[in-house]
Parts: sequence; C-alpha cells; structure tokens
Amino acid sequence: MRTANCELKKMAKKTKISGTSLAWGNLSARWILENLPFVLFLGFLATIYIANAHLAERQVRNIQNLQKEVKELRRQCNALQSELMTKSKLSEVGEAVQETGLKKSAWKPKKIVVD
Repeated sequence: MRTANCELKKMAKKTKISGTSLAWGNLSARWILENLPFVLFLGFLATIYIANAHLAERQVRNIQNLQKEVKELRRQCNALQSELMTKSKLSEVGEAVQETGLKKSAWKPKKIVVD
C-alpha cells in the first residue's frame, strides 16, 4: 500500500509539472485549430500587405527614374531649341547656303494673294 501511495504521489507530481505544459500547449494548439480559418486569413492579409509594400516601393523607384529621364529629355529639348534658333537666323542660313552656290536675293519677295 505504501508503494502504491508513493507511486500515486510521483505520478501526481509528474502530471502537475508536465500536465500544465501539456495543457497549455494543448490549449493553444486546440485554439489554433479551432480558429484555423481566421489564422489563415490573417496570414493571407499579412502576405498581401507585404506584397503591396514591395509593389509601392517598386513604383516609387520607377517614378523617380522616369522623373530623371524627363529632366534629361527637357535639357536636350532646350539645347536643340536654342541650336535651332541660332541656325535659323538669316545670317546663319545665308552662310550655310553660300556653300551650295545660292545667293541672297536683292529684292524683297512678293506676296501672292489668292481669293
């Protein structure tokens, strides 16, 4: 009888120590299984949130690259416009045409009006 009491006390101590940890682990595992759809939904939302953040960062980088490209194209456009303005002056055109053998007219051009 004495050995049976000792055995029961030892088992009670083991179940108290391991029982609390098993009960806690069992409780949380059971809770997760009961709420599995909600846990999966939360995981899905977290994945969407992360993907959205990556997409937004990529879009910001693309916008910055396009802004740099637009600035460079504006500079090129301004340079070409100023070059065109310089080369389209009457004196510049006259010098460029002299090489081909054409000369500047001595009289003013006549305007033709059609009714």
